[in-house]
Formats: sequence, C-alpha cells, structure tokens
Amino acid sequence: MRLEQLQAFLAIAQTGSFQQAARQCSVTQSTISRQIQALEADLGLELFHRTSHAKLTLAGERLLPRVRKICQEWQTATNELANLIAGKQPELCIAAIHSICATYLPPVLQKFCHDYPDVQLRVTSLGSDRALKVLKDGLVDLAIVMNNRFLTTGREMVVEVLYDEPIEVLTAANHPLAKYECIPWSELIRYPQVVFKDGYGMQRLIQDRFERLEAKLQAALEVNTLDAFRGVVRQGELIALLPQSALIEARCDPTLAVRPLTSNSKGTFPDSSSLTRRVVMVTTQDRLQIPPINHFWQLVRENIPLQLDQQRSAS
Repeated sequence: MRLEQLQAFLAIAQTGSFQQAARQCSVTQSTISRQIQALEADLGLELFHRTSHAKLTLAGERLLPRVRKICQEWQTATNELANLIAGKQPELCIAAIHSICATYLPPVLQKFCHDYPDVQLRVTSLGSDRALKVLKDGLVDLAIVMNNRFLTTGREMVVEVLYDEPIEVLTAANHPLAKYECIPWSELIRYPQVVFKDGYGMQRLIQDRFERLEAKLQAALEVNTLDAFRGVVRQGELIALLPQSALIEARCDPTLAVRPLTSNSKGTFPDSSSLTRRVVMVTTQDRLQIPPINHFWQLVRENIPLQLDQQRSAS
C-alpha cells in the first residue's frame, strides 16, 4: 500500500469519476485504475462499484474517513517541512553562557529580530555543559559555550571557534591581591574563592589548573550569575577567576579590582602559564540548513569577533 494509491482513492471518492480523479492527480486514467486495482488487491476487497459513476462499496465507505485522515496528516506534514525549509519556523531557541548574554549577544539579537520579525527568538542563559546537553536533546537550535571537546565531537556537530580570551582575577578594591599589577599564582592560591557551580566550563577549567599546579582550590562559595560574583567579591574576603568578557562591568566599579595573572616560569609553580578559555558556537548539520538558524549563525560569526576586536582596540 502506497500513499499515491490512497490519494487516488480519495480523489475518486471526491469526484465520483476515475477520469476527473486522474486529472486532479495529474496522471493518466490508466494509472489511476492500476493504483486502485493494486490497493484493492492489497486489501482483498473492492472499493468501487464499476458503473458510469464511481460509487463506493461498503468497504470503500468504511475506508474513506481513515484515508481522508491519513492524506490530511501527510499534507500537514509536507506543509510544515516546506515552511521549515523556507524559513517560516515559529521560533528559534538559543542557549548561551552568561557572559555572552550580558555582553556580545544583544546586538546580534536585535539584528536577527529585524531580519526575521515573524520568528520568536528565545534565549536561555546556561552553563556550557548544560547548554550542550539541551542542544543534543533537541531543546535548542544553537549553543554558544565554552569549548568542551568531549561534548562537541560527533559527525552531526558543527563547531565554530569565536574567540579565545584570558582569565583574570576579580577582587575587592581593598583586597591584598589588588596591590599587584599582575597577580602571581603563588599568591592567588592562598585565598578562598567564589566559583561557578558544577556543570559550568569555567569551574572545570579552574579546577583542572589547580590540579596541574598540585594546589588546593579553596572553593568557599558557588554561584551562577555575574551579579552574584560581583556582590560576593565586593564584601572583601573572597576572590574569583573569571573570563575577560565577564568583567566588563566590574572594571567600571570603584569597589572592585580586576587584575591579570602573571606567568611563572620559575619558582614554586613553573607550570603556571596564563589561563585562557575558548568560546565556540555549536549546532548540528541539519539545523544549519534551516534559513533562520543559518542567518543567526552568520550574524554571530560576523558580529561577536568584531565586537571583541573593537573592545580590545579601545582598551
């Protein structure tokens, strides 16, 4: 049993004529006849009385509402897929790390909404690991995250490197570490820190570095928003290691201090090179074929690295 046989059956039932049904289906009358004969052979029942007017048999009458529903569902499905390819999808879902949402993403969102006013844009701020999981689960269309090669491998994944950025130290303005122009690792490890929760790439990156240094990370508090980091560090005791893009507002706050890390080539920590993170954009091959998703992808590629370059030039 094939779809075109069901469509032929429905066309004959609607028109009452094999000839008119053939015209409606854009095939010859002999083709329509063969399709119905094959359908009747599959079912083992005649569906039409062969008279001057094609009238449904009892079996045909019982089959008609089922075939009508099947053909309607198929038409709905093909229309939805055609709209998808044409870029007429109702929404676009993005997951991005907090620093991207707060800094580089807003101009991209504005441009996309201007270019695709009929697409509802939904943006969720998540940690990198969580963002990549919901992408793989099909809950979002695209993720902008800190790179995690264990979660971005796979033939279906498309990964675009956006930028690399240094990790810097956030302290209160009156904290002992604020006196340094560049904070040495040997001093940094002495102080308790406020850190991201598990599931955030930054938490994993910092923990890995401390393990390489054979030093203990004094994680005194876990938070998951940039406002919380600033608020806690402002109290004076705890420090935080954060990416440069997450520290834009902190640089303008007189109660806070931002300092780079220094590289130690000698002494207690010879392996303490500067710390950086890589930010990538991730989606899947099939999603990238959809016009709104592809357009958003191109907007991010064109605008976020440009914003970063302008920011570095101004600093």
